[in-house]
Amino acid sequence: QVQLVESGGGLVQPGGSLRLSCAPSGSIPRISVMGWYRQAPGKERELVAAFTSGFTISYKDSVKGRFTISRDNTKNTVYLQMNSLKPEDTAVYYCYVDLAGSVNRYWGQGTQVTVSS
Repeated sequence: QVQLVESGGGLVQPGGSLRLSCAPSGSIPRISVMGWYRQAPGKERELVAAFTSGFTISYKDSVKGRFTISRDNTKNTVYLQMNSLKPEDTAVYYCYVDLAGSVNRYWGQGTQVTVSS
C-alpha cells in the first residue's frame, strides 16, 4: 500500500507564499504521474498542477505564473511552490501519484491552505 505524506500547508495573507511537499512514507514502485489537486468547500476537486506521463507539466489556468510544481526523483517527492496567493486559492490540497503499469491512483491525506487577511 502506497502512503503519501504531505506537509507545508497553513494560513497566509494574500500575496504570500507557501511550499507544499509530498513524499511516500516508504519504498514505492516506479512513478508514472504525480501532481496536485485541490478542493474548496462546496466545490469539486480540481487539478492544480501535474507532471504528465510524458514528463510535461500542466497547470490550471488560474495558477499559471504563480504556482510551480517540481520534483526530486531521488526522493520520489513532489513540491508545489505557491506565490502571490489569493483568497480563492483557499482549499485542501491533495497530492497524488500514478504508478507505472498500474491503474490505481494514490492520494495524500490533504493539507489545508487558507489565504486570508
